[in-house]
Amino acid sequence: MVIAVTLLMVSLIIAFARPRVRLFRDWRKPKVVKQDTMFVFDPNTVTYEELRSMGLRRATAVSIVKLRARGKVFVIPEDFALCYGINDSIYERFKPYIKIDTSFTLKVVKPHRDTVYSRTDRFTPRPFERFSLDTVGYAYLRLIGFSARSAKAFIKYRDICGHIRDMDELRDCYFVREQMADSLERYVVFPEPNPHEGLVEINSADSAALRTVVGIGAKTVVAIMEYRRLLGGFYSTAQIAELKCVTKENFERISKQIYCDSCVISKIDINFASASELERHPYMTREAIRKIVDTRKSKGGWSSVGQMIEDNIFKPEQAAALAPYLCFGDKPANFDR
Repeated sequence: MVIAVTLLMVSLIIAFARPRVRLFRDWRKPKVVKQDTMFVFDPNTVTYEELRSMGLRRATAVSIVKLRARGKVFVIPEDFALCYGINDSIYERFKPYIKIDTSFTLKVVKPHRDTVYSRTDRFTPRPFERFSLDTVGYAYLRLIGFSARSAKAFIKYRDICGHIRDMDELRDCYFVREQMADSLERYVVFPEPNPHEGLVEINSADSAALRTVVGIGAKTVVAIMEYRRLLGGFYSTAQIAELKCVTKENFERISKQIYCDSCVISKIDINFASASELERHPYMTREAIRKIVDTRKSKGGWSSVGQMIEDNIFKPEQAAALAPYLCFGDKPANFDR
């Protein structure tokens, strides 16, 4: 008896649950769009009912209508693929039926032959002339075709990042259109490239700047600055190698990171400098100083390094090293040293 009742209950449960399972399965199945429900449509004007009749889900059709109500304009068929609920397979099925009216398509405006891509209705661009982007102002940028927003953005970018070095950098600016860059190319004057950019100038560098050079340690910094003071400045980066603390291998690494401005070195007036002044220079020898003082008393001075070599004051090698540091002033009539 119990078994019979149990079997009866199980059969009733199965009979009751079978329609619900079938209903659930039918609800989970994706709707298959029939080909005969498709027709040519413009996504800018198609209605909710028409979208539903072509097989789109209710949420997808509503989202397209709402998107359009917020001001969305479908310019190309691919814009339809970006809508909510439109995957690649649905778009491929709808694509052959999408036809956008010409009133919604983009109108390509060709730039004036002598101006950049601009809104000519707001002002009349002037003929181009060569100009520098480093000095041009907001008014001129507007005059040659920049929009107000682009002109302000350009000046702000220039103030923050410095000068624009070439056309590639100009094209990378997000506010400069490709058409604008093409029109500007033959008129823009760029600054001359600096061959020493990124290098440290050793005659003006302080200890912190010298310390940034890979291969120059704290002790070497002190040695370089002291040697620079005694010399009156470096006329060649090769003089760094004269320091005992700089090895040959280390100098090869340092020399790639430095340069020197020889115009700032201090010079010695050989016709007037005292013996104590001459002694402070590392390239001067005691014998040369004695000859300079003695010869100057009898001869009065020199006008070139060549004369000093002829008078046997310096040897050619020593004269070549000292030449950048010497100058030859005119000796006054009453000069007596």
